[in-house]
Amino acid sequence: MRATDSKEELQTPTEEKLFMESTLLRVAGALFCHDHRAAGKHTDEIRLRRGETERHITIRPDPRLGQPGPLAHKIFVALLKKHSDYGRPIRNEISFTRREIGRLIGRKEWGGRDSEQLARALHQIHYTFIRTHFKKENGRHVEHSFNIFPEILIERREFASDPIEACTITLAEPIVRSLGEDHFTCLNFTLMQELGTIGQALYMRAFFHFANLYDGRNRTKLEFQKRYDDMCLEWLGGLATVKHVSKIQERLGPHLEQLIATRFLSSFRITKAKGDEAGFVIAFRPGAGFFRDYDRFYRNRSQGELQWDFANDQRSVAEPLRVAYLFVEKRTGRKVESQAYVSSKEVETAKSLLAQIGFEEMPAFFDYALAEAKRTKFDVQTLGGVRQYLAGYLSGRSARAAMKKAEAKASQERQAEDERAAYEVYRRSQARHIFKTLSRAERNAIEKAATAQSASFSGSLRKTMFERKRDQITAQRHTSKIKTLAQWRVDR
Repeated sequence: MRATDSKEELQTPTEEKLFMESTLLRVAGALFCHDHRAAGKHTDEIRLRRGETERHITIRPDPRLGQPGPLAHKIFVALLKKHSDYGRPIRNEISFTRREIGRLIGRKEWGGRDSEQLARALHQIHYTFIRTHFKKENGRHVEHSFNIFPEILIERREFASDPIEACTITLAEPIVRSLGEDHFTCLNFTLMQELGTIGQALYMRAFFHFANLYDGRNRTKLEFQKRYDDMCLEWLGGLATVKHVSKIQERLGPHLEQLIATRFLSSFRITKAKGDEAGFVIAFRPGAGFFRDYDRFYRNRSQGELQWDFANDQRSVAEPLRVAYLFVEKRTGRKVESQAYVSSKEVETAKSLLAQIGFEEMPAFFDYALAEAKRTKFDVQTLGGVRQYLAGYLSGRSARAAMKKAEAKASQERQAEDERAAYEVYRRSQARHIFKTLSRAERNAIEKAATAQSASFSGSLRKTMFERKRDQITAQRHTSKIKTLAQWRVDR
């Protein structure tokens, strides 16, 4: 509860930014349980702010895996940090190797047990269902139902019991779109790395509320208060509450003291709720660290342009993984389950194929290779089995490309012909309408000209040609009253 001297000179090491989408920040507070023993047992639906249409949150943990726990929170923060570093344009994928994720979550050693904990944490997030609202650029809120990580691709050495070597996860589309619309909070990731998961959760929500309340002039009066029981539910994932100030101090005090030590908070106090209400209220006052980060990060919080890391991750992790998964789907005819994985050997084969065939062309190659294998009754089981068809595919690629180009050209010509025919129907219908509005003398003149131009035809064909010539002459004389092809195309 002690206060720091806000005038004390602060050291300013190189600090890294974390861009947290605003709705996701609120969801994260209730999503992650910070008691690793209790997390797996929490399977009931979590509902916040039920009566508030634009702020309600529904979280449905997986009944088998339970609520995401402290490790899932660490991984979640680490992956969003990496996603932040990708910059713009906002991407929907995040890729990492086991060494990289180990470094980001503070695990220097990495064995099979760590790998299984990582897989479980990722799938806890993957299988948790979220329903809430996202704010749009026009100020409206739109409801979305989603999983934060809707797709997970995993590489293991060979067997299911082997450690995870690399992984690519997909970020939910509503989150990506909201980030693109600049609905995010910019946080100090360097500071967050010094904190435990409860400290991180307290920091994220306190910074979010301080930033919303701070107007640049109310520095000495700035304070945010939150009911203790609501904080445990909304900020700390349903952390069990206690009934005495000393117990609250015992559980949350070390984390809040650490935030004071980092200069983010200057002080906090725990008081009884006012009036007849039972419970407690915790009041936070920002320290010099908040104001420094607000000026350095929050005011200038736009993300930079795309960095090289994303392209490198795509080439070395994401694309080989996707190729290996795609092969399984093409071979079996069904989507690969989220719990599945591909071996390092298959990933290496995918990389060798990508060195000769572009990622976008890989589906066509697999279709060709599997068709050839079926023709010779070869039951292909691995990516290595399709390499024998690579030479044939490449040698016939030019012919297939020429055929595809010719087909595309023929299709364009058919579309153009159909369009011209449709426009002619429109033009004739307009001419008939215009003809009816003309004076008797002009109608007679047009009909006389049409009769002369159709005189060489006989029988019923003469009548048909007469009507066509009459429409053509009318359209030519009153062309300004009929839309051009370009105008008609736009309206159509």
